[in-house]
Amino acid sequence: MESRAADRPPEGPGGFFALRTTGTAPGSAVTLASLYAGDADPVLSSRIDRVGARLGARERRVAASVAQLGLAARLCSVALGTTVLRGEVPALDPATLWWDATAGSPDDLWLTAPLTPPRGGPGGPPEPKTCVEPLARTVCERHLRPLVAAVRRVSPVSERLLWGNAASALGGALGQLTAWCVANGRPECVSAVHQLTAALLDTAPLRGTATLRGATFRRRTCCLYYRAGGGLCGDCVFDTSPLPRRRDAAR
Repeated sequence: MESRAADRPPEGPGGFFALRTTGTAPGSAVTLASLYAGDADPVLSSRIDRVGARLGARERRVAASVAQLGLAARLCSVALGTTVLRGEVPALDPATLWWDATAGSPDDLWLTAPLTPPRGGPGGPPEPKTCVEPLARTVCERHLRPLVAAVRRVSPVSERLLWGNAASALGGALGQLTAWCVANGRPECVSAVHQLTAALLDTAPLRGTATLRGATFRRRTCCLYYRAGGGLCGDCVFDTSPLPRRRDAAR
């Protein structure tokens, strides 16, 4: 029997949550395994330089922070979104996950080992208690920890700041995924999103990097974006910019 369009599950959130699983990665792409191992340090360094030029950032650490936050947001969104909407944690093997440092989301990531069909079928929210450990292993150990180390190899930037960026990436994924679930008739997934995010933030090495109270998320460090003239982010630890105000030139 042919299914009606109304019976089909809505498409995923897209954007930062999108992950290509068809076609081949361009020649400029590298596996995240090679990036984490140090074999692609020049690629990461060039990405940081490109971000710095776009921001007009005078400090390389600012560009390094923003570049790392962007990739961390992609990884956290894909992992959290897949877990919540498919009901199982994706492996996201760094050896088969390719990254194009010259492209932006969602054209920067390819997975050459396609995801397996969800066991419970599309639409079944996961049991958070059974997903926390494998999700933390995928997000923190397979990706975020080696990513932090890779960025610090090519640019001087605080490790604590980078883990704060990772927490911010999770907070952003939480907000966007929650809004999408509510808007697309998936209210049963909202609780799972919140529980999984809260559990990850309470897992080392993310523990202590942010606070999540109800729908309010706030990190405990700053990504330094304001130092490139970008103002403060919505989840920033600061209430006002730490930069001194310019005095009136007439004074």
